[in-house]
Amino acid sequence: MHELEKLREAVIEGDWKAAAAMTQAAIGQGEAPLTIVSGHLVPAMDEVGRRFECEEYFVPEMLLSARAPLLAAGAPTVGRVVIGTVKGDLHDIGKNLVSSMLEGGGFEVIDLGADVAPERFVDAAAASDAKLVALSALLTVTMPSMKTTIEAFQRAGLREKVKIMVGGAPLTRQYADAIGADGYGESAGTAVALARKLVAG
Repeated sequence: MHELEKLREAVIEGDWKAAAAMTQAAIGQGEAPLTIVSGHLVPAMDEVGRRFECEEYFVPEMLLSARAPLLAAGAPTVGRVVIGTVKGDLHDIGKNLVSSMLEGGGFEVIDLGADVAPERFVDAAAASDAKLVALSALLTVTMPSMKTTIEAFQRAGLREKVKIMVGGAPLTRQYADAIGADGYGESAGTAVALARKLVAG
């Protein structure tokens, strides 16, 4: 469908008005929302992530592009994710960027904000039946809160049901492995691919 090829370009260029109009038109013509998401919106956001990794795009372009593919209410999502910055850490710019990228990639995002206690992550995941939790930290002194949060999921009996991904400037893959995280995102650009991989099992 020619219009859906234009939709991909609209998302990459961050033209959210055009993307929204084309998406609604495609749905109105009987195109399955899941086909639109998986066949056009997700590949477009993958390209945006690639450009960010290659430093062709920067934060403003990523935020514009991430806003573009949001579908109307009722469209199926790739999955549901609870995200937040861990307890003791008030930084949320990186977390907000990842949240936008995940939304643009077709996820339903429950954003708990910053300085989130382990119990709030557990409660939100349980209440929403989310299968994925994303933890962010920008300070080395708050990194142990990630381990505490993962342990809280274990105590609640939810650890086997929920995948946990971690990210933030001071983190390393080795640290993520050491605290028992299921995935480590080096940057916002890799977050969507990692989230899809974890949700797919």
